[in-house]
Amino acid sequence: MGLFILRRFGVMLLTALCLTFVVFFLTNLYPNLEKLAKTQGNQRMSDEQVETWLENRGYLQPTLVKYGQWLGVLPGYIKTLDDGTFLGTCTRPGSTEETTPRYCGVLQGDWGYSTVFKDEVGSIVGKRLGNTGYLMFWVLVLMVPSALLVGVLAGMREGSALDRSLSTFSIITTATPEYVSGVIFIAIFTSSTVGLKWFKGTATQAMETPTFENFFLPVLTIALYGMGYIARMTRASMTEVMTAQYIRTARLKGVSFGNIVMKHALRNALIAPFTVIMLQFPWLLNGVVIVETLFNYKGFGWALVQAAGNNDIQLLLAISVVSVFVVLVTQLISDIGYVYLNPRIRIS
Repeated sequence: MGLFILRRFGVMLLTALCLTFVVFFLTNLYPNLEKLAKTQGNQRMSDEQVETWLENRGYLQPTLVKYGQWLGVLPGYIKTLDDGTFLGTCTRPGSTEETTPRYCGVLQGDWGYSTVFKDEVGSIVGKRLGNTGYLMFWVLVLMVPSALLVGVLAGMREGSALDRSLSTFSIITTATPEYVSGVIFIAIFTSSTVGLKWFKGTATQAMETPTFENFFLPVLTIALYGMGYIARMTRASMTEVMTAQYIRTARLKGVSFGNIVMKHALRNALIAPFTVIMLQFPWLLNGVVIVETLFNYKGFGWALVQAAGNNDIQLLLAISVVSVFVVLVTQLISDIGYVYLNPRIRIS
């Protein structure tokens, strides 16, 4: 197990470097840099002025050099203009040559400076990630137990009326996009004209003082969409396990139906749903963009929209690193979880 985890960490590191380099290359294409220069400088800048602006700040260096500086393995770019202005990849507003570090990359804990929010990228990502993490926690609390319960109940007796009803419910929730269900919930439960006004407040207020009234609707919107997929996977696994030979043997021995489900069938049936549940973490981290925008909840997805819409390169890179890390870690946890859920699975 230890050697397996060590190998996986090596693969994770190599994968993270490759993926972050691809994102770094795409975000540093010249059209994006030109847009950044005109956004930060002047929209009427000539091509020569744009090139000068980018050159003074180190954006025209070779891609591998810039990537090494961003990682923190190469010294940052530094240049002093004729008027005494000090520029470079490690500079901040008001910084001088004495206060500017030589290395300022991810390895040093420096994620860069946001050109949109005018703040350190690390603090922005930490705050927005905390908001989304709180949202993710309550989504998982609602979604996972409900989905497993629906899937197990549907799979215990294949073809029954309960199975057909719960399967139909699962299909409907999966087939309804978040922006549709979110708009419906807002119209029904919060609108002052035709709605019931059961929920007061906004999700923006929930970032400071979360309550049931201002936080439940975005949680319900996300949970319903993910619930159907987990429930259908659980139902399929449960149906397959209930027809296995050892289940038939247990029935012939007179074991009660409840004990068969809880002690024999459920553990094996949870292997496939476990994978789906772990895949919900990266989806919740990046897939809640629509819901956070719809309810104006300023989380990780909202920050991604702002960074992409305003060509905030440093913030985009930081968000990509966090996303890659979450995906790789959840995949590692999934692989380790297989062994504990089913001891017959061996690591070769």
